[in-house]
Amino acid sequence: MAVADQNQTSKDSKDTNIWIESLQTIGLSVVLALGIRQFVAEARYIPTGSMEPTLQVNDRLVVEKISYHLTVPKRGDIVVFWPPEEITPAGKPRNAFIKRVIGLPGDTVEVANGKVLINDEPIDEKYIKSPPNYPWGPTTVPEGNYLVFGDNRNNSVDSHAWPRPFLPEDQIIGKAVVRFWPPNRIGLLKRD
Repeated sequence: MAVADQNQTSKDSKDTNIWIESLQTIGLSVVLALGIRQFVAEARYIPTGSMEPTLQVNDRLVVEKISYHLTVPKRGDIVVFWPPEEITPAGKPRNAFIKRVIGLPGDTVEVANGKVLINDEPIDEKYIKSPPNYPWGPTTVPEGNYLVFGDNRNNSVDSHAWPRPFLPEDQIIGKAVVRFWPPNRIGLLKRD
């Protein structure tokens, strides 16, 4: 009888160890997943056509969050950010936006005659859906801020439509780097 009790105790101990190891593995997995999403990278989807033709509705992207801790955004980067609170309807959640960086700190930006001008020079924008059909600016981007436009210039709630057109650097979540869905459009996202 003592041998049977000892075998049962050994079996119970193994069962307990399996449960403890399983819970530890699950707990570690959750902590790693949350840590990666919070500090390294996350997936995002495109809900609107404001970045067409570059990004289509329902595209899925990887947004990396490390590079802007080491360097600053560059003109042409596609960034995910928290929009200004004043453009979020009262009582609605503040959803992240995705747009292209157009104006850097110190730049004077203007939209005139269907062109975006940076410091009085037109920029080459092969990625836009159609030329902007509105005049805007000129305005100078303050330090620590950026100007962002959607590639679908005439159908985008972006800097040109905000009461205060500047995106503070600390509101940038990360840089969109890879499209992973749909399969026929998988690839790196380019600045130009």
